[in-house]
Amino acid sequence: MEGAARESFDVAVVGGGPAGMMSAIFAAGEGARVLVLEQLDECGRKLRATGGGRCNLTNTRDRAAFLAAFGDKRRFVRPAVAAFDGAALRAFFDARGVPTASPDGVHVFPVSDSARSINDALLIALAERGVVLRTGAKAARITVEEGAVRGVVTADGAIAARAVVLAAGGKSYPGLGGTGSGFELAAALGHAIVTPVPALVGLVVEEEWFGACAGIALPNAAVRVALPHGARRAGEVLFTHRGISGPAALDLSGAIATLLLAGPSVPIALDLMPGVSREEWGRRFEEWRKTSGRKRVASMLSAALPHALAERIVSVAELDKEATCAHITRESRDRLAALMTALPLTVKATEGFEKAMVTRGGVALDGVDARTLASRTARGLFFAGEVLDIDGPCGGYNLQWAFASGRLAGLGAARLRAASDIDARGG
Repeated sequence: MEGAARESFDVAVVGGGPAGMMSAIFAAGEGARVLVLEQLDECGRKLRATGGGRCNLTNTRDRAAFLAAFGDKRRFVRPAVAAFDGAALRAFFDARGVPTASPDGVHVFPVSDSARSINDALLIALAERGVVLRTGAKAARITVEEGAVRGVVTADGAIAARAVVLAAGGKSYPGLGGTGSGFELAAALGHAIVTPVPALVGLVVEEEWFGACAGIALPNAAVRVALPHGARRAGEVLFTHRGISGPAALDLSGAIATLLLAGPSVPIALDLMPGVSREEWGRRFEEWRKTSGRKRVASMLSAALPHALAERIVSVAELDKEATCAHITRESRDRLAALMTALPLTVKATEGFEKAMVTRGGVALDGVDARTLASRTARGLFFAGEVLDIDGPCGGYNLQWAFASGRLAGLGAARLRAASDIDARGG
């Protein structure tokens, strides 16, 4: 290892977020001497902000449904989650005096409704297991000799370690530590990096009329990428001054951000009332013509939609705002029906990493063993959490992945140390 190491540990964990802290807890639980390096002045700052400070740490969906939410990455996610699922995570925190609950039967929060209680439990567990926390310490380089990890270099010097867990997070919320430094550390060791883009983030649209609807929430809507084989997500949609947010939009934002790498815009379509088909809307408009001919179209639509949105839909359909049901043509009724089921919008950007909850992209999975989260490039290097090219939808998926992957990586790092001890003794 270049330069004399000022300290020596069995395992060095780069990153003091949920994945890093969990890695350290489980590695220390195996008897390893563990150091955590966190570039901010405290651990878990982003964790304490998650879920609006409430911390939706997992959910109650069964394993098959949980894994399916990760799409084509589910096979990679499976080993970590199978070994430490939502029930195991809840038991972990319950044993540490932080009971959890699922108010809606799906999403799981600490009973305290405070993310700080989760973070505090992790910090106490670290202290109990003798983990050394070093804040304000940024890893500049992971040292490797003869294909094996030898330690970490910081501004204060070299630290020897038999294994390193890289849990430095992604690029989301840079003010809370998301600098993407983990990608640079991994790339320097030969790992391919899938271009990072913001995910679980609001979408910015080109249409100027949209701003008039800011603040409107549709609890049951759907968003579709209006391209061949485009994905679709149903759920709440929130209209903002610049575009749309809410779970249905957020869950598609990573895919849309990736598409924006290849072009200036991405077409999407909103189904304002899923379950009501275009044909059914046509029948309703015809019925309105017969039974409510004197009433304004916008007023009738306001029974199904917020008034401001109903007014804008009438405008987009190129109808006079005072148009009555009796006087709109069949062509106009067809346009309205099409807008209700596929309101076209043009996404020109996302709200960026500054507002993204997670990062899509990161360390390419083909360079990592899913069974242990060990690097296929450098012996003794492990990965956990958002630094990997894994991201899930809203609803506790990403934190569950952080905790489960942290545990798996920490165990792998500690057991590598134990195996090295046996080899050194000639066992």
